[in-house]
Amino acid sequence: MEYKHFGHEHNLSMYQVQPGQQLRCSGCDKFCDKTIYACWHCKFFLHEHCGNATRYIRHPFHTTHPLILSPYPTYPSNCFLCNACGTTGTRFSYCCALCEVDLHVNCAFLPPKVTHKAHPHELLLNVSNRAQDQNATNQVCKICRKSLDCKHWSYECGVCVNYGVHTLCATAEVKMGLYQMDDGSDTESDQGQGAPKPQQAAPTAQQGPSEGQVQVELTPQEALAFLHLMGLTNGASYV
Repeated sequence: MEYKHFGHEHNLSMYQVQPGQQLRCSGCDKFCDKTIYACWHCKFFLHEHCGNATRYIRHPFHTTHPLILSPYPTYPSNCFLCNACGTTGTRFSYCCALCEVDLHVNCAFLPPKVTHKAHPHELLLNVSNRAQDQNATNQVCKICRKSLDCKHWSYECGVCVNYGVHTLCATAEVKMGLYQMDDGSDTESDQGQGAPKPQQAAPTAQQGPSEGQVQVELTPQEALAFLHLMGLTNGASYV
């Protein structure tokens, strides 16, 4: 069976990654495992969760506009700086072109809480940008002992004062699935901190809107930004 993804010109086929194969996902740039979507002609591969990532999400970090899934960076540099983890990305991102907000796909769906063997209490995701707070200071990640920038997200302990860790450190052993919370509920139904609300599923096969599918209502400015992001504008005004 073949599938069509909006971010690639050719149909994709399902493939089971074999032991020892090192195939990088074209969505998150991490190594693939288990079942993936593949275009062998272009060496284009997607994890199942990257291939099925929703086209739009409402995220508590940026409530002004929906974040739109882009298959490539929207900047002339061909890369973006993730507002969540502070590292650069060159693959898929959830972005708001109007506000220059960019998130790695995995960062956009970080679980609202995690446990880590290095700490006895649950760690809660903090998506706030504390750089504007005069009392905010950079701390040290309690796992890797490197600087923890207050401009970026972190996992923090609600019991222990000043216990914070990088998102990447806290989730290093967390396997990304089809974007579900630890309790098995999906991200749309979970209202916990850091759980985005998906607005429209990304079809992995050619299909029409399914019954009951949630549609995003965009303002004219948001619609224009989306068309520009997808490369569909030709200089005409849509506002």
